[in-house]
Amino acid sequence: MILNGENSSATILGGERENGTPKQVTVVTFEELRDALGAVLGPKGMGPEEISEVAEYLLGFFGYGTEVIDNVLQPEDRDVFYMLEEEGLLGTRQEEVLVTRGKLWRIHYWVLKVDQMKQALVEMKGSEEDYQALYDDISEEVWARH
Repeated sequence: MILNGENSSATILGGERENGTPKQVTVVTFEELRDALGAVLGPKGMGPEEISEVAEYLLGFFGYGTEVIDNVLQPEDRDVFYMLEEEGLLGTRQEEVLVTRGKLWRIHYWVLKVDQMKQALVEMKGSEEDYQALYDDISEEVWARH
């Protein structure tokens, strides 16, 4: 589930039920989505404004869910989704449904990989903390000289 708000560590009960119990869904905020995209696409040369636009673009498809049916995508949209799949932020799944006269219908879905996005954020924040620790180790004497 994606949520445009501040509570980034929230979980929500909803969606499919497992053994009669509501499935727990992790919430991804717009800010987390933007930051995760920045961690992956920023080093490849994409600027902050473009990254925010991609985050909004994805929210337009996924809304508050983590899956979108492939049929709603235009070829240009699909290109973006394939690029994000290569970066590990999206995945795919398919479902087979038996329709009239015994024909098999395959439905393809794009899946937002929430766990990978959360991991990208953790790694990004970890590297920021490493740099902070580097500055913390510099003595006041060295700072005074420069």
